[in-house]
Amino acid sequence: MSPQNSGSNITHTLTSLFEEMLLASDLNNENRSNVDLSQFLSALKEQSSKNSSHEPLDFGTLVKLVDGWRNKLNLTKSFEPPCNYCDGSFRDFVLAYNSIHGFISLFVCFFGSLANALNVAVLTRRDLAAAPINRLLKWLAVADVFVMMEYVPFAIYRYLILPEQREMPYNWAAYLLFHMHFTQIFHTASICLTLSLAVWRYVAIKYSDRNHILCTERRCSAAILSSFILPPILCIPTFMVFDIHTTVVLEPSGPIILYHVDADQEGQLYQINFWVHAVVIKLLPCIILTVISLWLIREVYSANQHQKKVRVYNACPTSNKQIKRQCKADRRTNRTTKMLVAVLLLFLVTELPQGILGLLSGLLGRCFFKRCYDLFGELMDALALLNGAINFILYCSMSRQFRMTFGQIMWRAHLHKWPPPTASHSDGQHTGKSSVP
Repeated sequence: MSPQNSGSNITHTLTSLFEEMLLASDLNNENRSNVDLSQFLSALKEQSSKNSSHEPLDFGTLVKLVDGWRNKLNLTKSFEPPCNYCDGSFRDFVLAYNSIHGFISLFVCFFGSLANALNVAVLTRRDLAAAPINRLLKWLAVADVFVMMEYVPFAIYRYLILPEQREMPYNWAAYLLFHMHFTQIFHTASICLTLSLAVWRYVAIKYSDRNHILCTERRCSAAILSSFILPPILCIPTFMVFDIHTTVVLEPSGPIILYHVDADQEGQLYQINFWVHAVVIKLLPCIILTVISLWLIREVYSANQHQKKVRVYNACPTSNKQIKRQCKADRRTNRTTKMLVAVLLLFLVTELPQGILGLLSGLLGRCFFKRCYDLFGELMDALALLNGAINFILYCSMSRQFRMTFGQIMWRAHLHKWPPPTASHSDGQHTGKSSVP
């Protein structure tokens, strides 16, 4: 298109919009008293003279300004069907929680970041780091730490600073877009690691006679690496759908440009994004984890029944060291399986509702997404953060080896606060050592 034709189209479009506004202001006596076109035009001229790097008043913004004025004159007609999803008393309850979500999420993030840092410190100890299960748990804690630490500045600005402001700056919208992609990638990595954890435990118990072939260090490293490579690929539809948008609000002092993050369109890519997010990232792992968790629960029940029979008939006699050693190994395996089942069930409780909401958003469209998914967004965030923060409590309550290692770390940290006693001259005469080892 030539520059002359482009300028002609722009002039024609703006002329038509202004003629429609002028006609409405002449025909609608009620709106005439509230409409001052000269004030609007002067504010428009003043806004266009600004030379801000992030707020250029281009043709698109001009059209949005005029369209906002048309909305103020009630010239636009809504052809969308009424959206009545998620109505009822529970909506008021969720909205009440949303008002305090910022404070709750900050507390959970601070506690969870510290707890997962302790998880990493314990699981990297020499006596625990060798087990592949503990390596998976360690990287699960690392992914959760990244999610929680990044959520802290978002929560501070979103819930503590932004409500006091009328303006939504461009920098905030850019950070919000980064926050959306960052948390989704690392949270998806956490889902992949949890799924790897469940599959690894299933293989270790189901094919215990081939553990040395199936459950190798190389395969564990491949599972960890895949858990961090796969999420950015799965999140490509989200990268392509969501972007920074502008909204023009007409105020008495003039037009204000607000920046926000929203989907670009409601086409096929918009639908694909929700199907990938809901089915592939959420529901499919939940289905697999449900099947594996039920199988592990059955194995735990069978192991408990077997241990009861052993106690009745053999009572683990102390004279037979081999049987005693086998009983201890079975009890340790049983405790580890119980702990992992608790981790998987907690994951299902927090992730399954998100998958269902995402699936319904893909089936029912943008109306359900805006009315329900956004409504439960803060609650879903709180459940996801709580899921990552509570693992430390589960490890301490269900793993004796984890408790012992954590106690040793705390005891050594306490001892480092006190300098070792200096050896006196008399001590050197009576002993062969001048200091305590």
